[in-house]
Amino acid sequence: MSKGYNRKILRIDLTDKKIEVEEPDDFIYRNYLGGAGLSAYYILRELPKGIDPLSPDNMLVIMCSVITGAPIPGASRFTVAGKSPLTNAYGESEAGGWWGPELKQAGYDGIIIKGKSPKPVYIWINDGEVEIKDATKLWGMFTGDSQSAIKEELGDDKVRVLQIGPGGEKLVRYACITNNLKHFNGRTGMGAVMGSKNLKAIAVKGTKKIDMADEESAKNVLKWLRENYVYRPHDMHDEGTARLVPALSEGGILPTRNFRDGAFEKAIDISGTRMKETILVKRGTCYACSVACKREVEVNDGKYVATKEYGGPEYETVASLGSLCGVGDLNAIAMGNEICNKYTIDTISTGV
Repeated sequence: MSKGYNRKILRIDLTDKKIEVEEPDDFIYRNYLGGAGLSAYYILRELPKGIDPLSPDNMLVIMCSVITGAPIPGASRFTVAGKSPLTNAYGESEAGGWWGPELKQAGYDGIIIKGKSPKPVYIWINDGEVEIKDATKLWGMFTGDSQSAIKEELGDDKVRVLQIGPGGEKLVRYACITNNLKHFNGRTGMGAVMGSKNLKAIAVKGTKKIDMADEESAKNVLKWLRENYVYRPHDMHDEGTARLVPALSEGGILPTRNFRDGAFEKAIDISGTRMKETILVKRGTCYACSVACKREVEVNDGKYVATKEYGGPEYETVASLGSLCGVGDLNAIAMGNEICNKYTIDTISTGV
């Protein structure tokens, strides 16, 4: 029997609100590795040929890997996949954060969603118990507002929420999906697929312990990383992914002015260094990760506003909304990042 898995995959048909649990055998888990492998397995076997990506026939497949939820850095990742409305081909996207481990701790390795609800709904998974709840009042809300409303309705502030904003609801073909407002499944339009099913969110709470093959060794790895990951100026913890901006500009490979240039004269002004010196107020992290590369920023300069609730811009956002558009104002980029996060529209596609 494969360790690290619950051996349970949730199947939900939103058209008739049918909920089932599949128990895959060991062969599937051992041969279709990770969230990407499991997602591809089910989509390639079950997705009808030639369907419209925004039709009820499309599948929204969410899968965790064998290490999702393990107490080691990098074990936060999960995959969302389906037929992409951007490419009309297979599309998948990975995200970190806290939602994937919570799903595993709630007793499921993944969720396969088909059909379309006649009205907006959200799914509530609480330690294996599953409900489909009305989300009519949530439809149209920005992600911060809808997350707060879901937590208030469920009476638990520790619930993890995977959701879409108005961008996904309006079927923007590059809409993404967010969990905890700061972590995103982006690029392939899975937020639009979720919106096409009238599915606003999936809220999860889990307390189950994940069955690991060698839990002690995994904990020793985490202990070693914490003891040996020594703080250094200008590293990923200190300055985040945007620390790369000046180096890429100096190397002539920073996307600049719609790809006409590879160097940006204001690269230092939109860098991780400048962010740390000016608008950074907190460093966030993903489940079990000791790096803490996530940025949380605050801006209120009379012209631009951004709050730490929605995190802060990563390298990709800084490049896409900054140098690629010829924008050298970090405050403007931070506000653009927050607007995209509220709507769940992909920051890279927005800038490009």
